[in-house]
Amino acid sequence: MKRKSNVLLKIVPVLFAGMLALSGCSGSGEKASSDGSGSGKTVNLTMSAWGNPAELKVYQRGIDAYTKEHPNVKIKLIPVPSDGYEQKILTQLQGGDAPDVFYVGDATMAKLAQNGSVAELGEYMQTSDSYAKPDEYADGLWGAAKQDGKYYGVPVDCNPLLLYYNKKMFKDLGIKTPQEYFDEGQWNWKAFDEVTKKLKDGGKKGFIAEKWLMDTWIWSNGGRAYDEQGNYVLDQNEKAHEAIQFISDLTKKGQIMYAGSLPKGQGLDAMFMSNQVGMVAAGRWLTPMFSENKNLDFDYIYWPTNTGNKMEPVQIGVAYMAANKKSKHVEEAMNFATYYVSKEGQKARLEGNGNAIPSVSGIDDIVTSDKTVEHTQYLMDGREKGYVNGAPLMFKGQIPGLNKEVEDQYDLLLLGKQGVDKTIKNITEKTKQLTSEYQAGN
Repeated sequence: MKRKSNVLLKIVPVLFAGMLALSGCSGSGEKASSDGSGSGKTVNLTMSAWGNPAELKVYQRGIDAYTKEHPNVKIKLIPVPSDGYEQKILTQLQGGDAPDVFYVGDATMAKLAQNGSVAELGEYMQTSDSYAKPDEYADGLWGAAKQDGKYYGVPVDCNPLLLYYNKKMFKDLGIKTPQEYFDEGQWNWKAFDEVTKKLKDGGKKGFIAEKWLMDTWIWSNGGRAYDEQGNYVLDQNEKAHEAIQFISDLTKKGQIMYAGSLPKGQGLDAMFMSNQVGMVAAGRWLTPMFSENKNLDFDYIYWPTNTGNKMEPVQIGVAYMAANKKSKHVEEAMNFATYYVSKEGQKARLEGNGNAIPSVSGIDDIVTSDKTVEHTQYLMDGREKGYVNGAPLMFKGQIPGLNKEVEDQYDLLLLGKQGVDKTIKNITEKTKQLTSEYQAGN
């Protein structure tokens, strides 16, 4: 009996270990079956996004990381030009042929959250199958993606605005750099005026303005278009008027050029890489492309202010990953979507020379450790101080169609077709009209 007992004692642990192994395989198989990798058949998904060629390579890294872990899932990336992207997605959703997962711009998110065409992700994100949880993201990054406690998209990553400047151009023209001004505590509107004038006098363009940047210019002067509660105040805010006038004046003087007036096919990125302009505004999305140009020497600088503070809030560009509610593989689409925006997914995409900074907590080192650009900390500063479209200070993002109406008015201003007072008057009328209609329908 004693000998038999000893044999049993040796056999039982082996059997028990085998049972655990089988149990583990069964468990992972169950989770894998939810994303298609354990079902024994291939699941084909499509994903749409906008972006330049360098950005598309970054997106593909996230897809490759997921499909390596889930070999039964095949994901085709379908690039769509940024011009017309929103309309194409809306048309596809209406026609029933939209991609399974897709990027959603901050201005489009309110429409999709309200028309019921995208899947509600919050419930899925609370399950064990999800790679990401809602509480891993800062509240300020949700914007219009979060409606009444429900989540219709997840921040893919984020892109606080800053300025890129051409270091070699400043040096060749003998102009003090923005970083030198900043180190002296003098990177303000006066300095911005000075360097854009000197760049112009040197035969270059000082800066390229865009119609959607105006909120950051307003904040840099201590102004507001909306207050902290989301109430519209632009028509009563003197500091906001000053900021809009400042940009209008510099445009008229030729120190800055409006992107909307550039010849067709010529973008600000191409002008910067060909040494025609000294400064452009963007998030990190231009970094991969700029850094591929070995003849371009550039750095980041924080937005100039006019308040006496070295830093004021900046706009944070954010795109959301959404899942098509009518996808034939909606569970698999949601599984991939949560991976793409998770720590693992963002690390795969953003590590090294990435095109954004993390929206998820805990992996900032993948950006700060990258030495491609010297002053990456300005991106982190912008994320901590800035706001996304749809936040109270940019409440227009919660109202479908209002962003476009506002930008259309700034377009007319920067093209020189109307003055500042007319622009603010028209924005006020459109804001009150659309806000009233929105409130009546909710």
